[in-house]
This record gives sequence, structure tokens and C-alpha cells, in this order.
Amino acid sequence: MNKEPEAFNSGYIIGISFISALGGYLFGFDFAVISGALPFLRTQFMLDPVWEGFLTGSLALGCIVGCLLAGNLADKYGRKPGLMLAAIIFAISSVGIAVSSGLTLFVVMRFAAGIGVGMASMLCPMYIAEVSPAKVRGRNVAINQLTVVIGILVTNLVNYFLADTGPDAWRWMFGLGTVPSVIFLIGVIWLPESPRWLLKDGQDEQARKVLNKIGSVTFMENTTEAIRKSLTGNTKQSYKDVFHKSVRPAVAIGITLAVFQQFCGINVVFNYTSTIFESVGANLDRQLFETVAIGIVNLVFTILAMWQVDKLGRRPLMLIGSLGLSVVYIILAFMLQNHYPAGMVSIFVLLAISMYAISLAPVTWVLISEIFPNKIRGVASSVAIVSLWGAYFILVFTFPILAKKLGAYGPFYLYAVICFLGFLFVLRKVKETKGQTLEELEDNLIRH
Repeated sequence: MNKEPEAFNSGYIIGISFISALGGYLFGFDFAVISGALPFLRTQFMLDPVWEGFLTGSLALGCIVGCLLAGNLADKYGRKPGLMLAAIIFAISSVGIAVSSGLTLFVVMRFAAGIGVGMASMLCPMYIAEVSPAKVRGRNVAINQLTVVIGILVTNLVNYFLADTGPDAWRWMFGLGTVPSVIFLIGVIWLPESPRWLLKDGQDEQARKVLNKIGSVTFMENTTEAIRKSLTGNTKQSYKDVFHKSVRPAVAIGITLAVFQQFCGINVVFNYTSTIFESVGANLDRQLFETVAIGIVNLVFTILAMWQVDKLGRRPLMLIGSLGLSVVYIILAFMLQNHYPAGMVSIFVLLAISMYAISLAPVTWVLISEIFPNKIRGVASSVAIVSLWGAYFILVFTFPILAKKLGAYGPFYLYAVICFLGFLFVLRKVKETKGQTLEELEDNLIRH
């Protein structure tokens, strides 16, 4: 292998990473828009707690379908066609939700939006990981999480300003998703295909051209050789291969981290901000203002995570975040239980968001994009992310029911226990991955 120094075209790498990560913006939009729309939807569709949970969680059910579709599409046709399809689905579903005349059509269209979210949530981090050199891969994959939180913040701001436009404000909230969808689609047309997929598909010359745009000739030759070595043997992927004993440890870690990222409970704060603050007497304006504050804190600490993920590392950030959330949740639950003022509750809500944004939010996606071998990365990622969205559905479906029976504070004691168990899992099972190429990580997995 060539020992001369490798050089990278940083501007090009960041450019294609940001374009791919626009899928994350759409993910953030569809994820956040429900928080501002729920107060209107409760009136529009006369929602009880079960239907409120199902309407919110229907996005996750679509995400599961989207992940399964994306896994097969990504392996058969490449990463780029899947990203294009996700953009088209986003655009159509945004219009469909906005013009929904009844609850059934709304849920069907939100399920369709989930298909686009699911595809993007799997393909965007995977694509970025596959075009990024090892020493900046963590930061670049975290760009996807940055665009997610920008999507959340912008959506919360738009929701806040639309709230006074009347009972149909929710239609505008959802319909405006068409604009970033079209921008994303145009951007994806410009993207190159993943060089790792091109080599797997036998398109060696095209792969070398892409790698040569990303870095120097030395980088291109070294990376090509490493990828070819990792792809020796059977290159056809199936879900059966994901559970082969040689990769089972990585798959088990990926699934557990994905489920933990949801069962840690933070997405209850994102999706049910209005319910939480209503329980301590906040009016609608204050509820929507809190969603904006959450978006700002989420953005600031995601940027901090991008700075630290390739310096401090993945494992320390996960340990800090999981233990910190456990402590903050206990305090937050106590404050909600005893009806502390909304201002004091807000401090600990924002503290929880900051803990999550610097740790579990970006790092889980980074690890899922890294830990699986090249030959099964597509289907293994889809299994992990399907598990993530399944856990998200359970979380958001059960919260309104639990909150009605236990009070808004009750579930947070449960989430505190889950976060502590997650801390123990990371401490015992998750190894550091920073600074290693995807092929080096695969070699380490095989040796262990």
C-alpha cells in the first residue's frame, strides 16, 4: 500500500456531505412539525390519548417501511437513487398532509412522510460515512445531525409565527415542507455515487474518479485497495447474513444503541412539549415558545458535539450523556410532580436537551454508520434503524396514555432508569471508533 502522505479535498467533501445531509433537515422538519401542530390537531380531529399517540407515532411506522426499502435499494441500485426517492416522497406527503380532510387521510399521509424520513435517516449518514476520510468521518456524519436540528429549530420558529393565523395554521405548518424537499432533490442530482458501492458493483473506474475528487492519488489507491480487500468473497447481502456469528456482536451493539437512543425518552420532550408545559399551567404561546428554546439549545450543543466527536471520541460522549440524562430526568420528574413554575421546569428540560444533543443524538448515528462491515452495511444499518423507529413508535404512542394515568411526570422516572442502564451498556460493550477507517474497524471486528 502506498505510504506517501494522503491529502483530501476538504471543501468538496464538506459540500457533498452537506447536500446529502439536507435529508436530515427534512427528517428534522417532519419530526418537529407535529409538536407545534398538536394543539390544533387535538381540536380538528377530537383526539383522545390513544389517537394522539398513534397520530404522532404513525411517522415511525412509515420510517420502518422506509428503512426496509432503503436497505434493499441502497444495495441493489446505490445510495443516490434512494436519496432521490426519499426527496420525492417528502414533497408529495407534505402536500398530502396539508390538504387532509379527515383523520384517516392525515394518518396515511404522515405514514407516507415516515417512509421518506426512514429512507433518509438510513441513507444520509451511510452515504456521508462512505465518502469521508477516517479522521473527519465522525464530524461529517454529525453534519447530518446538525441539519436535523436546524430543521427542528426552523420548523419550531415557523410554527410559533404561524400559530396566530387561525385554526388551519397546521395545514401551512405541514405544507411548507415541500420547499426544502425540492431543494434536497435538486442537490442530490448533483451528488456522486458512493465509491464503496461503485466498487462493490464492479464500477471500478467510476469509483476511482470519485475517490480522486475526494482526495489525492495516494488516498484513492489506498482506499480502493482497502475496500477491495474488505469485499472479497460473497458480496450479495441478505438479512440472514446480518445475524451471522462473525458480525453478530456489531449488530447487537447497533440495535441496542438504536433502541436506547429512543427509549432514553428525549423525543417525548420534542414531540409533547405542549403536554409537558401545559401540565404546569403554561399557555399555548408559552408552550410554542418552549419549542423554539429547545430548538436553539439543540442546535448549539449539536455543534459542540461535532467539534468533540473526533477529538474526545464517541464512547466518552455517550457515557456523559446517558448518565447526565438519568440525573436530570429524576429532577425534572420531581419538579413536574410538584408543579414547579414553568420557568424552572424549562431550565431542566433544556438541560436534558443539551445532554442528548451532545451525545446520544449525533453519536448513535455515527456509530451505526461505522460499525458494520462493508459487505453488509446496507442491510445491517436498516435492521438497526428499523429497531430505532420501532422504539420511537412505542415511546411516543405510550406517552399520552402513561401521562394520563400517571401524570406528565411519571414516565420520566422510567426514562431515568433506562438511561442508567444505557450508561452501563456503553461502559461494558461499546469500543472507541474514532480515527479508524471503516476497513480497519471491520478487521478489528473479525479479529475479535
